[in-house]
Amino acid sequence: MAVLAFDLGAGSGRALLGRLTDSRIAVEEIHRFPNDPVAVGDRLHWDILRLYHEIKQGMLIAGWRDEDIRSIGIDSWAVDYGLLDANGELLGNPYHYRDSRTDGMMERLFGRVKAEEIFSRTGIQFLPFNTIYQLFAMKEADHAALRAARRFLMIPDLIRYFLTGEAANEFTNATTTQLYNPVKGDWDERLLEAIGIPKDWFGPVLMPGASAGELRRTVQAEIGLGAVRVVTVAEHDTGSAVAAVPAESDSFAYLSCGTWSLLGTEMPEPVLTEEARRLNFTNEGGVNGTYRLLKNIMGLWILEECRRAWKRKGREASHAELLARAEAERPFAALIDPDDPSFLPPGDMPERVRAYASRTVQAAPETDGAIARCVLESLALKYRHIFEQTERLSGRKFDKLHMVGGGIRNKLLCQWTANAIGRPVWAGPAEGSAIGNLAVQWIASGDLADIREARKVIRDSFPVTVYEPESGSAAAWEEAYGRSVALWARGAAE
Repeated sequence: MAVLAFDLGAGSGRALLGRLTDSRIAVEEIHRFPNDPVAVGDRLHWDILRLYHEIKQGMLIAGWRDEDIRSIGIDSWAVDYGLLDANGELLGNPYHYRDSRTDGMMERLFGRVKAEEIFSRTGIQFLPFNTIYQLFAMKEADHAALRAARRFLMIPDLIRYFLTGEAANEFTNATTTQLYNPVKGDWDERLLEAIGIPKDWFGPVLMPGASAGELRRTVQAEIGLGAVRVVTVAEHDTGSAVAAVPAESDSFAYLSCGTWSLLGTEMPEPVLTEEARRLNFTNEGGVNGTYRLLKNIMGLWILEECRRAWKRKGREASHAELLARAEAERPFAALIDPDDPSFLPPGDMPERVRAYASRTVQAAPETDGAIARCVLESLALKYRHIFEQTERLSGRKFDKLHMVGGGIRNKLLCQWTANAIGRPVWAGPAEGSAIGNLAVQWIASGDLADIREARKVIRDSFPVTVYEPESGSAAAWEEAYGRSVALWARGAAE
């Protein structure tokens, strides 16, 4: 019997069938679809009904192939949500986390609740688009949807609700809201009160691997599948990606690399120290009640947005062509802070890279290859910074970095990351989120005993490419790292 995983990213989604035979995993992508944000006036939304339609298309394809589907799991990005009214109807299209309505809301909320208290209650990194600030922005605007709302569901919660009619929140995504208290193991009443949102909108939190209902009869009739069980996997895609890290021990460092980069380690308890708050780390829920001590880094979004800008100007290049141009450029000619706020919203990213270089008194990169090299080198250097901070906060020393996700197809970034951290990078699997999604479904069904067995089966099923630091490169990377740290400090001071 097969299990079906839906992996929704910030740019695309896909449906994957997984089969587990003789302790080996076979994965087949059966449907892929775009996930483009939709701008309406000054607002930016997700097209949630289109996503739901595409998920049903994936289920139809599975049915047409006479697949006997045991269960379905859905993972997606974090922080975004939908609101239901008293009749269970969706109140408008969910907002996109890059929408500008949250500008200034984080600082405004600090006037009611100090940052130190928010972190002590949630352990979550301060990012302007966190759910708490999105809801606060709606409250401050006296949004009509809030007056009618009776239920809060995050994106996978919402799609599960469409499929099953059962409304439930899931642990890994709930923790990203900055409204969940990991010490209490429940939604934080103090923070909800501070933003004026009733706690009864938020339901019990289900752990990864729980049964969240069966397909509605109307969905069964429409799709042609039976009463297939829907499982709460690690529904934050990074939680699923970390579940798929083929680590041999419980102590490992990982980098989930895609639109966003997330670097950290898996811990048995959240790290709620003042140093963790000062370094702006986060403690997001994981599989088996663990916590992912990590930091979000802007990631390959910057490069992909550059490619979109070049395409609009008629300069489209494949990934391979662009990386070849980047490799031919002069090393470390200009560096950026990937987490500078100017790189968060969509727009003319090449111009923003040049503007950052100019305002930090560097020669602005002019060619597409020079800009790509600047972005990739800067990412690798930022990875080193967060890697070392992760070691300090966790009290662990890591002999390698596990790199998973679609970003591992960028061999230049993998190699430069190994050079930057001075340790091997173990890259694989590329389909980390989908594989972790499937693995949790097999744990839920009893086909795999636990996450340790799942990681062993993943190690045995998918290749890993090892990138060793290049000999003779250490001095140049060390000098560039020193420049970067000074650059980031100057930017933070400004």
